[in-house]
Amino acid sequence: QVQLVESGGGLVQAGGSLRLSCAASGRTFSNRAMGWFRQAPGKEREFVGAIGTRTAYADSVKGRFTISRDNAKNTVYLQMSSLKPEDTAVYYCAVSNFIGTIDLRRAGEYNYWGQGTQVTVSS
Repeated sequence: QVQLVESGGGLVQAGGSLRLSCAASGRTFSNRAMGWFRQAPGKEREFVGAIGTRTAYADSVKGRFTISRDNAKNTVYLQMSSLKPEDTAVYYCAVSNFIGTIDLRRAGEYNYWGQGTQVTVSS
């Protein structure tokens, strides 16, 4: 059974940094896309960043967030810097079951999701 467990969320002041981790278990995802999405209260889930055959970021986080992965640990990371109050959301990691190029920004391309970790940025 595939399980994704996020960690690293918390409360941080504006301008601060956090690093989120997502550890996958149950199978290896070294050649599959792994991504991050977020959902703020009252808003729809939105794409943040993903890494597969290439790396993609939402315009709102480009230059501030960096996604990386450690295939040996089956883990994907999201380094978040220069955080803003509008970054406050529950952050979810996701993994695709498809080998090859996918639309990294589309939530429907991902088959497995974590339970989410809360990130709160105070002003």
